[in-house]
Amino acid sequence: MKVAIIGGGPAGLYAAILLKKQRPSAEITVYERNRADDTFGFGVVFSDATLDNFEKHDLPSYRRITQEFAYWDDIAVHFRGAVHRVGGNGFCGCSRQKLLLILQERARELGVKLLFEVDIDDDARFADADLILLADGINSRFREKYVDHFQPEVDVRSNKFAWMGSTKPLDAFTFIFQETEWGPFIAHAYQYEAGHSTWIFETDPKTFERAGLTGLNETQSAARMADIFGWFLDGHQLLTNRSMWRNFPMIRSKRWVKDNMVLLGDAKASAHFSIGSGTKLAMEDAIALAEAMQNAPSIKAALEVYEHGRREEVEKTQHAADVSLVWFEHVDRFWDFDPVQFAFGVMTRSKAITYDNLKLRAPDFVAEVDKSFAKQVRDDGFDVDTNKPMVPLFQPFRLREMEIVNRAVVSPMCMYSAKEGVPTDFHLVHYGSRAIGGAGLIFTEMTCVSRDARITPGCAGLWNDEQEASWRRIVDFVHGNSAAKICLQLGHAGRKGATKLMWDGIDRPLDEGGWEVFSASPLPYFPDSQVPRELDRAGMDAVRDVFVVAAERGERCGFDMLELHCAHGYLLASFISPLTNTRTDEYGGSLANRLRFPLEVFEALRAVWPSHKPMSVRISATDWAEGGIDGDKAVAIARAFAEAGVDLVDVSTGQTVRDAQPIYGRMFQTPFSDQVRNEARIATMCVGNITTADQANTILAAGRADLVALGRPHLVDPFFTMKAAAWYGADGTFCPPQYLPGKEQIFRNSERDRQDLEELRIKAKPKTRAELKAEATKPLAAE
Repeated sequence: MKVAIIGGGPAGLYAAILLKKQRPSAEITVYERNRADDTFGFGVVFSDATLDNFEKHDLPSYRRITQEFAYWDDIAVHFRGAVHRVGGNGFCGCSRQKLLLILQERARELGVKLLFEVDIDDDARFADADLILLADGINSRFREKYVDHFQPEVDVRSNKFAWMGSTKPLDAFTFIFQETEWGPFIAHAYQYEAGHSTWIFETDPKTFERAGLTGLNETQSAARMADIFGWFLDGHQLLTNRSMWRNFPMIRSKRWVKDNMVLLGDAKASAHFSIGSGTKLAMEDAIALAEAMQNAPSIKAALEVYEHGRREEVEKTQHAADVSLVWFEHVDRFWDFDPVQFAFGVMTRSKAITYDNLKLRAPDFVAEVDKSFAKQVRDDGFDVDTNKPMVPLFQPFRLREMEIVNRAVVSPMCMYSAKEGVPTDFHLVHYGSRAIGGAGLIFTEMTCVSRDARITPGCAGLWNDEQEASWRRIVDFVHGNSAAKICLQLGHAGRKGATKLMWDGIDRPLDEGGWEVFSASPLPYFPDSQVPRELDRAGMDAVRDVFVVAAERGERCGFDMLELHCAHGYLLASFISPLTNTRTDEYGGSLANRLRFPLEVFEALRAVWPSHKPMSVRISATDWAEGGIDGDKAVAIARAFAEAGVDLVDVSTGQTVRDAQPIYGRMFQTPFSDQVRNEARIATMCVGNITTADQANTILAAGRADLVALGRPHLVDPFFTMKAAAWYGADGTFCPPQYLPGKEQIFRNSERDRQDLEELRIKAKPKTRAELKAEATKPLAAE
């Protein structure tokens, strides 16, 4: 077997090692354009989990690598004069040059042929090779040569960064957020060997320009950074090595394999440096390829196994890196945060670390986070304990004169179970049980303002006396048997109306018994959907008026809050998105024009809804489609509604057009809530694949939302909030007297279960290499 490897970085060298171990008789050659001892950059970083993987796959190189590593447990966050150290992280740093030399030495031992200062630009010279590995880096010429096949997508990010080094010793992975006269600068720094540390400097393009960095050479740039961070460098110099300012390219390739050629490392996919995974991904690519080669019957089959089996893990890492880099790109959103909340945001920015996870590894830090959050609540006028505070989820919140006892919300979810718009006993049990279950706020499903406003024949409504009486019965039950507040969500289906029940075919048109549908423009949802009638001025007046009548009925029912549904492609949303609004009159064109009618409806509701009761608006913060609403537009939409008197923005996404391409994942819509809350400066509620109280605490403590709505968890567990209260010891959570014995029992059991689980996790958690090294170097006690 003959293998050609183009690129002598970590991916190419480690692949050569593993394949040669697997097939000692194979002829494996690595071609590298640079010299053997050339390197660009300074240190690389690995987690303990990554090192475990290296130990499993090649013990000799693992041992040599770990002998050269600098170890640390802490992450230190410097912000506005405060320093927060968070332990238990288990990271290691090593010189990039040293790593390459170790891998080169190990490859030679195994019989791999290494050729340096050989520039390969034509794969035709390897016509006799059985396998060609393309590991030629982030600027891969072979990925570009076969661009039509590999179909890379390159997203060049906005922030500027420069990679430098220093002689400054560090005992933690260090983030420094520095305010300057030009704007914020960020340093990501860690030690990788005695007397040397890596420093990555980052800033936004406007700050970069204002600071006069455009056109400076390496020496001049290093001098400017030394001026800005000199207070921390303490006289130590900054070192340069091709340390020019550049923009990070996020690379994703649709294909990784072409014939017998395969992309590895940065050539196929890149991950932002803020999560330190570039070299990790490269070497784990090599591991995945070697494992595929070990078990597959042919090279072709092995490459298929590699690509399909490895892609999910790479994309998960890239997603975490994407979320992290966006946090750093918009760090100015959080600049007025309390330092401890800011530090918590740094730690949880990529969603890999959560509140409970952090509490286990750094309990003192999380206790400080809880106190900071409670102090904000006290500053808002609540008499809460700031010395031994409740977790963020069980802190109260106020909108106008409505106070809710905790931040857990039952999300609005259509039940499709009404009879001619009348809520039934099903709805009484549905809403009543979730109120008794402890949630602070209950949202109704989208309640339709007229018969032709329904999505399906099973949708609930509020346009006649029978419906009003049924809703009043539900509201009275909630108020009489729980501490929950209940919000009425009003909406109009628009072009998505006259469709089947969800379980019969979501959004599919009715076969019979339909009704005329309306929209901003005559664009059907599916090609075979009913073409909606474009709403004219008289039609808009009629729609506005039925919303007002429904709101007046809602007030008579006793609802505590009112929400206007302007999301998910329904009628009002169809005016807002340019993908569904092609009008040429004063209600089309610019965003201000497209918002005109939804704001008219909102203002009409605000005029009749009691001034002491709050109102919210649900928006789709992105259409997940090119040319549609995005996060920046969502901020402008939120500001427009805030000026009209909205108290809370319910931040959802998508469902506007059928060809949308949402990016799902845990808490996938929360970044949009974060952006709206911290740029528009308005309270938000987030929703979207939030499944645990731990995630809710993470979101709230990091300042990404003020309320957390959970849908599916509440569908299967009406007592979700009560169970979370028991887990976190929030014993003030209201419970009706009929259920008190059950509450008392679950609180007793949960306290014990939580203690047992934490003890088990602590015992099961292996010591980090930093801890093991500290123990190994500790002087022995005198006998």
